[in-house]
Amino acid sequence: QVQLQESGPGLVKASQTLSLVCAVSGDSITRTWTAWSWIRQPPGKTLEWMGVIPYDGNTYFSSSLKSRASISRDTSKNQFTLQLTSVTHEDTAVYYCAAGKDWTFPTWGQGTQVTVSS
Repeated sequence: QVQLQESGPGLVKASQTLSLVCAVSGDSITRTWTAWSWIRQPPGKTLEWMGVIPYDGNTYFSSSLKSRASISRDTSKNQFTLQLTSVTHEDTAVYYCAAGKDWTFPTWGQGTQVTVSS
């Protein structure tokens, strides 16, 4: 079955760019109809969907993050990357990558904690 593993720096300074990688095994990120997403959960808050890169390579983002977020992929490594620019303490969260289709993401990675320092 598909497995996902997030990786990246646990600590990022305010105003810098956060970059997280999701390595995928057990499925191909280019397989038709699949979609690969980033979701986060700030401390004490609910889950927030951030964006998605479907099998065709297009990207879609939440309106609140559209100006700062980007998602790219490396098909040779079967992984996709989130970049979030100009981070603030409000971007402190556990970040998850997830897999699915039709805007449903039933399979998640373990998550990675990111803390923004001043």
